[in-house]
Amino acid sequence: MLTRLEVNGFKNLVDFSVDFGPFTCITGPAGVGKSNFFDAIRFLSLLTEHTINEAALNIRGPASGASDFQELFFFGGRQRAERIEIAAEMIVRSNVQDDFGREALASSSFLRYEVSFRRGLSSDVGPASGLMLEREELRPIIEARATRHLKFPHSKNRFRDSVVYNSRHARTGFVSTLNDPETGAPGIVAHQDGGYPARGRPCPAYRAIRTMVGTEGTAATPTILAAKREMQGWRILSLEPEAMRRPDPLHQPAGLAPDGAHIPATLHRRMVNAQEQGSDLTTVLTPLTELISQIVPVSRIDVARDDAFGLLSVTWEEPSGLKIGLPSVSDGALRFLVLGLLSQSPEPPPLLCIENPEIGLQGTALDALNTILQRMAVDPQQVVGPDNPLRQIIVVSQSPSLLQMQQLQDLLLLQTSRDYTEGSSADGHVLRCHPHIGSWRCSNPSEGIDMSTLWSVPVPAQKMQIGFPAQFWTPK
Repeated sequence: MLTRLEVNGFKNLVDFSVDFGPFTCITGPAGVGKSNFFDAIRFLSLLTEHTINEAALNIRGPASGASDFQELFFFGGRQRAERIEIAAEMIVRSNVQDDFGREALASSSFLRYEVSFRRGLSSDVGPASGLMLEREELRPIIEARATRHLKFPHSKNRFRDSVVYNSRHARTGFVSTLNDPETGAPGIVAHQDGGYPARGRPCPAYRAIRTMVGTEGTAATPTILAAKREMQGWRILSLEPEAMRRPDPLHQPAGLAPDGAHIPATLHRRMVNAQEQGSDLTTVLTPLTELISQIVPVSRIDVARDDAFGLLSVTWEEPSGLKIGLPSVSDGALRFLVLGLLSQSPEPPPLLCIENPEIGLQGTALDALNTILQRMAVDPQQVVGPDNPLRQIIVVSQSPSLLQMQQLQDLLLLQTSRDYTEGSSADGHVLRCHPHIGSWRCSNPSEGIDMSTLWSVPVPAQKMQIGFPAQFWTPK
């Protein structure tokens, strides 16, 4: 669970920070950089599985055509930022499995991860000449300080005590940046959970191909592994109708892609697992059918296997008995199908970032969409467990109808601004995040924006399609 994100120097994120709760709904005018905000989260996730440069090039996907590392650094009109700094505070799942299938138990569940990169110069020596690792830290947030860091409303006895603990007594972090005693150059050190270094000398930062968190994958460093597994599980969904409609090869591994592909393989695997465990297929298909029937008439959803062509496809039976395939299903119903599969996942991803989930939906379908999104998020007033998984939802939407259904404290407004920190010489628009006035994200009662004034009717009583006042789209 991502509880706080801090970004500096990445695209138009300068001195940017935001705190998250279980459910967050973000809005803002087109073109301000809402996707850049998701890209920072995606970058941290990619770093756990790819080299630094591969992660940088794949922030918007392998087909994005990105090839200029310089574009990742904030450009203020006069000069480009020298470094990118990202920090994330997160609650991790304590029980993890390493790359060899061995179980491990993290000694701390509330962690702060910091990583920074600088621009590689042509004179730099080393394999990471695009983005060069400069600093990396992973430290525990002890229970005594959890109240200050875990700001959203929650039950201390039920929620926090069930997910936040720390048995680490060493003063060092789990990953730290130290000067090499022989060369004096910054080096990255991984520490075992007992506090002892897992390596002899610091690994030279400027030569690093991967981050330390992205490199460690064994039970010898369980807390580093837990942080890695947490960030690996962060999913940014940008659902594409064409991808969601495609059939799958018979042996396609289960798992939904960020664009919604592999629905047949994922549903087929769920059905096979249910049969292997002696359960009836209705335990998989009935809840899914009931969910979809909230927006379109459907009596049964199933998977068809075509051995002649080696394909799996999803069939959709209407109450009249007519069977259709996903190519004939509406875009909105496909989105519901993906969300239904994710909500019923036996191993739910810890974080789901969803861009514009309301596309193709209106009226009562939006109510149903909001209900499923809210229910997917962990209940911070209850104990975390199988019936209340530690799952977090971040939604970006420009639909006033959907936004008006939200609690005001769950809303964030993104705008570009020229108000920089004192002494800054930047000359470009940067992204700023505004919470609802006086909500838990505000440090004082007068901070923030009155979100109820974004609409010309009371919030959330009305659910009409109403435009935003122009003054809220105008950069300062």
